[in-house]
Amino acid sequence: MADFSQLTERQKDIYHFIRIKIETRGYGPTVREIGDGFQIKSPNGVMCHLKALEKKGFISREGRSARAIKLVDHRPPAQGLPYFGKVAAGAPIPVSEQGERLEIDQIFSGLNRFVLQVRGNSMIDSHIQDGDFVVIQKQEVAANGERVVAMIDNEVTLKRFYKEKDHVRLEPENAAMSAIIVHPNQDPQVLGVLVGVIRRC
Repeated sequence: MADFSQLTERQKDIYHFIRIKIETRGYGPTVREIGDGFQIKSPNGVMCHLKALEKKGFISREGRSARAIKLVDHRPPAQGLPYFGKVAAGAPIPVSEQGERLEIDQIFSGLNRFVLQVRGNSMIDSHIQDGDFVVIQKQEVAANGERVVAMIDNEVTLKRFYKEKDHVRLEPENAAMSAIIVHPNQDPQVLGVLVGVIRRC
């Protein structure tokens, strides 16, 4: 269990800032965001706080990017919803209340996963609509045909991935839209693979 008495007040504030970013958007803040949030002008000043948090066992880092910051021994509290059993999508079936709660985060939880909200309609034929939340497994490689979040020139998109002879093809799931052809000089990067979709009706 983390012992917050080890931390200075500033370190506690920065830890909570990191935690909120990870819980609300799926990855940590950048050094610049921390600096702006706490009026720390020097990136080295921010790095000193991050190194202290890492040394004291509150965070781990596997690189310099925001996505490299992980919380150690922290799991956000799950609220859960009442689980009422199954519902037929064909012939009706008897209802039987289960008397338990289903922890939604346990369905999609896993190491190195994050959530993004979809903007646009390029994946509607894959039943992913504008406003849906997608759960992404963080990884840098993907098999042909997998739905991935890819980054091109610092912009991200959700598409079906195909690696071809001299380029990568990012295929939308919308017959009205064309594929994105990404050549090696554009430095395409896979950020993760789709593992789930959450929709609010």
